[in-house]
Amino acid sequence: MSEPLDAEDSPSTPPSVPEARIRRRHWGLSVIWVVPLIAAIVAGYLVYDRMRQAGPTITIAFKDGGGVKPGQTELRYRGVPIGNVQDIDLSPDQSHVLVRVGLRRSAASIAREGAVFWIVRPQVGPSSVTGLSTVLTGPYIEVIPGEGKARSSFMGVDHPSPTLNRHGARFILATAHLKSVRSGTAIYYRGIEVGNVLDSKLNRDSTAAHVDVFIDQPYTRLVRIGSRFWTVSGVDVHVGLFKGLDISLESLRSLVLGGITFATPEGNAPPAPPGTTFALHEEPEKEWLTWMPKIALPQTAGD
Repeated sequence: MSEPLDAEDSPSTPPSVPEARIRRRHWGLSVIWVVPLIAAIVAGYLVYDRMRQAGPTITIAFKDGGGVKPGQTELRYRGVPIGNVQDIDLSPDQSHVLVRVGLRRSAASIAREGAVFWIVRPQVGPSSVTGLSTVLTGPYIEVIPGEGKARSSFMGVDHPSPTLNRHGARFILATAHLKSVRSGTAIYYRGIEVGNVLDSKLNRDSTAAHVDVFIDQPYTRLVRIGSRFWTVSGVDVHVGLFKGLDISLESLRSLVLGGITFATPEGNAPPAPPGTTFALHEEPEKEWLTWMPKIALPQTAGD
């Protein structure tokens, strides 16, 4: 007689199988927090870097602020952006436009007494063409740094002085009738441009026209007591019996604007002090054209 089977040995009872435990990692929760954390770190660094580079804020008063826009218009020095316009407003009496500019920390030293600010816009004239790049980019503010005490408010100018950052001397030429001489007209010595006309106006009693000229260094030593100045046109025409028609063209610039040339006599005449007044003649005398004084000039690199 066969023995009964135990319950464990019963063929109908399946063998026991160990349960598998699945551990779920919460990757979704980590990604959700990592992305904004990285964004916050980047934003914080950008804010810190901006604060680290930020310098003082200055206010510049201009008569006209046309084209100047907050957040777009730059302040430049030697072509390098050193600040941005933050805000524009009218002065309390509405006579000026107040432009607030945030400087970079590295450019804080330009905000000193004597600094000159002006707005660069496109200008086309007979003597020069400037600011054409602003046609596409819009105007920007240019500055020449000052050397005085630090300050935060300035009065801008419409146009920089033509002698700004130039070294030389100013002289006055007097004439009874001013012809083709205007601001920007070149001053020549032996055909070499050594200066230019700054301005022209009547004298105090309106009996003569005074021409304010500027001679650049080192050519100021060419102007001596006894020097003679006269006007020249772009084209000089001479008609001779044997030579026929003789035409000489000085330069395209002198053709449009005219020009002034001068000669200095031979000898030991002393240099003319700045501000000396000379007569401006219409034509030179033959003697002036023969003067050939030996006046040493400092040598430049490459000479």
